[in-house]
Amino acid sequence: MSDQPAAAQHKVNDLDSEFSHLKNRVSWMAQDVRQALSPRELLTSAGPRRWYTGAGIAVLVWGLNSAPSLFNQHRAGGETFGYLLISALMLIGFMVIPPLSWGRSETFKVAALAVLLVLGGVSLIFSGPSGGWFATFITVCAAMQQYRGRNTIWILISIVVLIVISQLVMGTSFEDALSMAAVAGSIGAMMMAFSRQIQALRILRTTQQELADVAVKEERNRVARDMHDILGHSLTVIAVKAELAGKLLEAAPERAAAEIHDVEELARGALVDVRATVGGYRSVNILSELANARAALTAVGIEAELPGAADEVPAKYRELFGWALREGVTNIVRHSSANRAIVTMSDSFIQIDDDGVGLSQPSATQTANGLSGLRERVEAQQASLSMGRSGLGEHGGFRLRIDL
Repeated sequence: MSDQPAAAQHKVNDLDSEFSHLKNRVSWMAQDVRQALSPRELLTSAGPRRWYTGAGIAVLVWGLNSAPSLFNQHRAGGETFGYLLISALMLIGFMVIPPLSWGRSETFKVAALAVLLVLGGVSLIFSGPSGGWFATFITVCAAMQQYRGRNTIWILISIVVLIVISQLVMGTSFEDALSMAAVAGSIGAMMMAFSRQIQALRILRTTQQELADVAVKEERNRVARDMHDILGHSLTVIAVKAELAGKLLEAAPERAAAEIHDVEELARGALVDVRATVGGYRSVNILSELANARAALTAVGIEAELPGAADEVPAKYRELFGWALREGVTNIVRHSSANRAIVTMSDSFIQIDDDGVGLSQPSATQTANGLSGLRERVEAQQASLSMGRSGLGEHGGFRLRIDL
């Protein structure tokens, strides 16, 4: 007996789950309907406008061919009105359902097509077997709805089977029913291929736009990264030299003037670098960065042990090593409080050590935003970046290393 409440609760949970699922599907359908009925979607988009032109021509041709036979038949006024009303509803549905369906859920597409099928069935009541020629409009509409995968094929096959069955039920011969179904199905298959081309073109254009957005984002990131790396280094050295010049202004005016001259040259060089970076053609070289690093470290009183040449560094990695040296020296000057810096380099690695506060100072790594840009450059070259203690000085120092 104790199992009965548990089983009942299980059934209640299943019902709640099914109700929740149904509620979500209704919500999605409602959202599809709201989006589909948007005036912008229906009137101003280029795709719907082109479809309306082609569909409108088809409707006009049908009207010109059907009008004489319609009014020559002897029908009561109510039957004529009903036939005209159903025909008008079907043709309106034929024109608006494909644009309404593009980009919507499969459920929405099937529901919209079902409305058109019902109208087609009702038209048979007023017009008899000849109303089956509306099936061509239905197959074209289904083909242009752009279902996923093979769904369109199965829907077209189902419509063709319905045409044959409905015509046989109305008393049409098998040959005529098959002929009507073959015409409707073949036109639908042709339009399905055309629809898939349109869909592929739309996907291609969307992809192109996405790639363009990514390219813009990458270029923005490149400029931001290069700006940080270039101005961060140059402005740090400018600030240090300006401070030194201020201290030497009274004690050693000649040295102060030389420092001010260096500040001027650095500022001009930074301006050139910024312009080149914006232009996208700036290149950093390890040779020039060795000279810049020696000048920057000497300016702040840090003993520098640097290689005299970089001939062993492969040409394709000289820019990467230059960026690494620039970022490493900038962080030493800004954050390390070091007295000594050592740069070691070979054809497979570059290593920058100092004897400063090292990892005991969080800002040494956390505030060095340029390290993230350097890591991106390293990963692009399929190299590895490591950071840790250098083993120098009282606090263990800091080490920046790149291995190829």
